[in-house]
Amino acid sequence: MVAAFVGIKVGPGELDKAWIKNVRENVKKMAGVKEVYSVMGSFDLMTKVEAKSIEELSNIVIDGIRVTPGVLSTETLLIVAP
Repeated sequence: MVAAFVGIKVGPGELDKAWIKNVRENVKKMAGVKEVYSVMGSFDLMTKVEAKSIEELSNIVIDGIRVTPGVLSTETLLIVAP
């Protein structure tokens, strides 16, 4: 099992609460996404993702989270110890 935190930045001009909530709800529905939080700081959302392999984790981030409308960028931090 591989786990990571994925920070998500929402695109400029789309930073109202309703739009961030919409992005959060769409990401929350994705397979492998265990938790999604609205946060303040460098990111607008922080997620916890779990996958069977690095390849599967990569697919969740690249083919799922990054292509979600409103997502500007992501940063993935692998969890190396619980």
